[in-house]
Amino acid sequence: MVNPDRDARRDGDEDQLDLLSFRRWRAERRPKPRRGVYLLPSLLTMGNMFCGYLCVLYAIRGEFDIAAPLIGIAVVLDMLDGRIARMTGTATAFGVEFDSMADVISFGIAPAILTFMWGLQPLQRLGWAAGFIYLSAAALRLARFNIQSVKSTDKRHFVGMPSPAAAAVPASTVFFYPGGIQDPRWALVALAVMLVPALLMVSTIRFSSFKTIDMQKRRSYKVLALVALVIAVIQIHLSIVLLGLAYLYMLAGLVGAAWTRFRRRGTPAASG
Repeated sequence: MVNPDRDARRDGDEDQLDLLSFRRWRAERRPKPRRGVYLLPSLLTMGNMFCGYLCVLYAIRGEFDIAAPLIGIAVVLDMLDGRIARMTGTATAFGVEFDSMADVISFGIAPAILTFMWGLQPLQRLGWAAGFIYLSAAALRLARFNIQSVKSTDKRHFVGMPSPAAAAVPASTVFFYPGGIQDPRWALVALAVMLVPALLMVSTIRFSSFKTIDMQKRRSYKVLALVALVIAVIQIHLSIVLLGLAYLYMLAGLVGAAWTRFRRRGTPAASG
């Protein structure tokens, strides 16, 4: 006697086996990334590190107008290597560690030496101590980021100011005024430029990461026109725009933290 329920279950099991076989076949036929694709993020990281190395050399020679933009190029390369690795599925543990090593040079050592040669020398021991504090803060920030990125699920914010953004503050300042500082009184400005980003890197203040922006989403042509306008403005007033962007991002984190604390204090009074 034919059992229709048993036949239906058998047909369902066969359909599931066929679906699993198809998925397995599709996974096997899917082209694997070539070795050159794996090499591309590492080459960008190498370029990031090379920019930091060149920045140190030019800073020692006193050519600050050349040294400062190299940190900006390193920031762009640092943004590209991680994004390309994620888009191509070539992110590896080696790439993460290599990126951190390069960041210590480009966003730790290079800004410290650049700012010291530019404006901290008149302060003598206080100047080189400030540079070392900045370097230590950058190394601690990167080590903490490597630990938190594994556990954290919040992709919208960084805990503490990211090291590339922190390096952009002294770099944009030097690029805006590459003449250097010789007066010890004005050297206090360089001291603040060095220590404020250092403290923000090791703080718990949240800074926007911009990782939630979907670059593959279709957008209106007006957005492209706006991007072209921004590029034109940057080209006309490059040093001013870069200085404004660096300090605006730093101030945005401070304002956001102050607003959050103010709102938490006002909540009990409003509820009462």
